[in-house]
Amino acid sequence: MEHETVRITKDYLLISDFDQTLSFNDSGIVLSDLLGLIGFEERIAGLSHIHMVQQGGELAYLLLHDPEFRRVRREHLIEVGKRIRLKKNIRLLLDMVENLDGSHFSFYVVSAAPEEVIQSALEGIVPADRIFGTRFRYAASGEIESIVRVPAGYGKVVVVEELRNRLGVGHDRIVYVGDGSSDVHVMLHVNRLSGLTIAVSENPYITPIAERTILSEDALSVLIPILEEIHGWDSIRIRALFEAHGLMLQEWDKVRTDSLIISSAKSHDEMAVVA
Repeated sequence: MEHETVRITKDYLLISDFDQTLSFNDSGIVLSDLLGLIGFEERIAGLSHIHMVQQGGELAYLLLHDPEFRRVRREHLIEVGKRIRLKKNIRLLLDMVENLDGSHFSFYVVSAAPEEVIQSALEGIVPADRIFGTRFRYAASGEIESIVRVPAGYGKVVVVEELRNRLGVGHDRIVYVGDGSSDVHVMLHVNRLSGLTIAVSENPYITPIAERTILSEDALSVLIPILEEIHGWDSIRIRALFEAHGLMLQEWDKVRTDSLIISSAKSHDEMAVVA
């Protein structure tokens, strides 16, 4: 009797941020436009400057404490989600990672954006139970009463670990995708435990930390570092996979950028003499 070959599927955890990672819009900016408010970015910058809240948790703080944002209700957040412009091919990304070269990637969204915004934006694409955003407790009047959870800064690490333990996935089977300074803690955590971190922006705080950086308006782009780093695929095989789905990697430039400032050695010598 011939023995059948049993192929064991490797399970991975693929976690993505939302604002500027799966979307082009910042939830707070869209909400401000909806309410007719100005100065959102200045308020965020002010909170960041005084380190009042965790990086990424500024919108949640404004919704709870800023008089102009206190009038936000759940329906406003749902409407914001409908106005968010998403990156292309998120649904196809989820389909492809179900079985990617013998590996299964469980996809989750972990973000400091309000949970209602993310669920509304990704309705019909990502199940609500796969989305972990900032969660509020509402009063009977519909007003935001308190914050239940803010997955920002170290808060993202906590959610990632909860998911990893729940799914029984090893530390080296985590892939995290993010775009900004609120992802620093979780990227350092994933890197330390031999997971894979992918930056999708040129943010100066995370590009030196992330294992890979990839810039694209298409969500499928994150497959490239996954296929290269985890499965060892070359560019020919990767291009063939995309073409099999009717897509073409039209421009694929691999660039390593060194960022530095060069000043005159003489000026430093002069400063030393003055001192």
